[in-house]
Amino acid sequence: MVYLDPMFPHKQKSALVKKEMRVFQSLVGPDLDADGLLEPARLLATKRVVVKRPDYAPPLADVATPNAVVTKGHRFDIYAGTAE
Repeated sequence: MVYLDPMFPHKQKSALVKKEMRVFQSLVGPDLDADGLLEPARLLATKRVVVKRPDYAPPLADVATPNAVVTKGHRFDIYAGTAE
């Protein structure tokens, strides 16, 4: 199993995140390459790839999946791995 937890996309109307995360986000910048992680992860995984997303965010790389676990504020999208 491969677990991806990319930085959450910026939300227009929200409270500020914790100070430590704001500093971290200012150092690394926005997560512009997150969409490119899904396909390599699927090629690496023999069973599944789990992607943690905020409930308001679109699926990673715009690849929808019917398999998702939804919690308060988060969604865990589950994709089949393609490695043998």
